[in-house]
Amino acid sequence: MRSTFVNTLEKIAWKDKSVFLITADLGFKLFDSFKSNFPERFINVGVAEANMIGVAAGLSLSGKNVYCYSMSSFLTMRCLEQVRIDLCYHNLNVKLIGVGGGLAYGMEGITHHAVEDISIMRSLANMTVVVPGDPLEAEATLNESVTYEGPLFIRLGKDKDPFVHKDIQGFKISKGIVVNEGSDIAVITTGSMLHPSKIVLEELKNKGLNVTLISMHTVKPLDKVLIEKCSKKAKAIFTIEEHSVIGGLGSAVAESLMEIGYRGLFRKIAIPNKYCSYIGQAEYLRQKHCLTPHAIINRILEEYTQYKS
Repeated sequence: MRSTFVNTLEKIAWKDKSVFLITADLGFKLFDSFKSNFPERFINVGVAEANMIGVAAGLSLSGKNVYCYSMSSFLTMRCLEQVRIDLCYHNLNVKLIGVGGGLAYGMEGITHHAVEDISIMRSLANMTVVVPGDPLEAEATLNESVTYEGPLFIRLGKDKDPFVHKDIQGFKISKGIVVNEGSDIAVITTGSMLHPSKIVLEELKNKGLNVTLISMHTVKPLDKVLIEKCSKKAKAIFTIEEHSVIGGLGSAVAESLMEIGYRGLFRKIAIPNKYCSYIGQAEYLRQKHCLTPHAIINRILEEYTQYKS
């Protein structure tokens, strides 16, 4: 998704001369074209994420349309105070692009795992949180972000993220996408878990279950209308995310279901609330956290069978 981001932003920058891109010493070679075409609108602040947010705030107050790029773990935790006070308090039009969401930087260890970032950003007033599930969702998010009002956190994976959608019609921040309609079980997912959830969908259909799959790319504000519509049909609802079980998509959906008095089965499939003691590629870490399609299918079937009995 990184390549999708920079290619889309470069197209936007040709049309919108107010667009600025700031990075905290990341994006080696990734930004060469943007930097060459718009040298006066590209800033590398060095390893100084908090300073990057201050610079972005100043540019935004001067009428610029600012995009800040860094690893999601650093962008949401190292400069949280600046994001909260400089951006959210003043409700500035600054877009935070957090790359490597979830366990994408698995080999770098816990310092680079971004498994609390959605929760942190979701808790901030005025902040919108979007987690695209494939390159098409990422491109659509970037295109809509240009005119979006207020601070916006966009959580991306890395490169080679698989496509799930063939095309996207009528994409809108704050509105989820129904990938498949069903009536027995609803699976609501976001970000990197969209592709595994599509595999889960197909396997559950092969087992005779009627499954709804929703890509909830916007975690805040949540599409409560879609959640309520889904709850009226589904006997069981599962959320799937590459994030802590606390504070992310699952928590947002749980709050919404509580408000409408949902009486069916609800379960969150996510990363446990403990630090990861493993080092390895993202896929290896997903396996360790039972976030592979096989593990998810077994969990859903077990929970749903117990619920019906």
